[in-house]
Amino acid sequence: MPLTAPSDLPRTLGALRSSGHELKGVKTEIRDNLLTALRTGTDPWSGIVGFENTVLPQLERALIAGHDVVLLGERGQGKTRLLRSLVGLLDEWTPVIEGSELGEHPYDPIAPLSIARAAELGDDLPVTWVHRSERYTEKLATPDTAVADLIGDVDPVKVAEGRSLGDPETIHFGLVPRAHRGVVAINELPDLAERIQVALLNVMEERDIQVRGYTLRLPLDILLVASANPEDYTNRGRIITPLKDRFGAEVRTHYPLEVADEVAMVVQEADLAAEVPRHLIEVVARFTRHLRESSAVDQASGVSARFAVAAAETVAAAALRRAALVGETRAYARPVDLEAVPAVLRGKIEFESGEEGREEEILEHLLRRAVADTARFALRGVDLGGLADAVATHPVRTGERVPAAEVVAKLPTVPVLTEVATRLGAEGTEDPGPMASAAELALEYLFLTRKLAKDETDDGDTVEYG
Repeated sequence: MPLTAPSDLPRTLGALRSSGHELKGVKTEIRDNLLTALRTGTDPWSGIVGFENTVLPQLERALIAGHDVVLLGERGQGKTRLLRSLVGLLDEWTPVIEGSELGEHPYDPIAPLSIARAAELGDDLPVTWVHRSERYTEKLATPDTAVADLIGDVDPVKVAEGRSLGDPETIHFGLVPRAHRGVVAINELPDLAERIQVALLNVMEERDIQVRGYTLRLPLDILLVASANPEDYTNRGRIITPLKDRFGAEVRTHYPLEVADEVAMVVQEADLAAEVPRHLIEVVARFTRHLRESSAVDQASGVSARFAVAAAETVAAAALRRAALVGETRAYARPVDLEAVPAVLRGKIEFESGEEGREEEILEHLLRRAVADTARFALRGVDLGGLADAVATHPVRTGERVPAAEVVAKLPTVPVLTEVATRLGAEGTEDPGPMASAAELALEYLFLTRKLAKDETDDGDTVEYG
């Protein structure tokens, strides 16, 4: 639903001039707002995680230079989200000629009909205001995209009404001209057929459009941005050289470089059906990173950040299901819920051709590594020997069918568990869920480091550490 502009904004060309409003090109507008944000310490990239010292400085320099930009990176690196965040660098409200098909500025009409109206009405030319959210246009490049979709075509209805083919008013404008004075984003640009990419050449350089042999000179004011997967240059398509040359900047994106960034991204993006403690989110983050480093996984395909998000959501869903099965009123995720991840998300990973039949084994191995790494980091400096000795004498039973209260009741009374609870955020609550989750992580770490044995039932519903 369109936002309503403030009522005190000028509504005619004359009033707009009297207000002192200045016309700026869209690239100048973005540059000025970006520089203002940088000077005042305001973050212009809300919600963008892990690019602070790498991608964002490059993108900011490109925007300050007034360049059209293409973002290159594997799937799930946040390219689309970054493009959409450009909206925040536009002025909140901008004036346009009321009824204008191309959203032209009242000071600078470019379509024949708008030019005629401006000449006829003068200072009485009606003005309306458009919110910045309406000045961003996005198109997913698909092989069936036509020139008419992007640039325009002759409207047969207007021709039938008696206009000649040479009349500019017979043209039905496409997505790019309609984005005049805004941002145009084309996702997966190499998927656009090469003959369609050619249609963008004049738009980016000469700023005119050609429809069915008729050339209409339109000084379009747009920022063109695009995303592409580097593999697309050779697999599904490529960005033609003349078009690539017209982009002033090519910026490479990447997956989160630090575990903390991966965790922050999951926390921000995941819609969790149950409470998932940070140590399990960290397991998911490390698991995703191990997949990106594994020689068994097709790294050209990449392991999307969406995998980590989906994994966290799967853990939460497993916790909620488990709570329903055992009658718990609060669903709180425990390490046992991680077991659902490999089976559910296996289809999101592309493996190397020689790994057929080993996919689940690879996923389970890397998940165990992630659990061990997370526990080692979270519990570094904590001597778990006392816990291992106590559990070896009095085994602890856990699993999907074992409520958290029962797990906690069977835990030995050893001082080290207090430190484990403190490290993993389980102290200061009467709810048994956090303590059961923390203790399970410590027990699993002892098993993975061969300090404890673990026996599983045939159905996998319960596990006994001892």
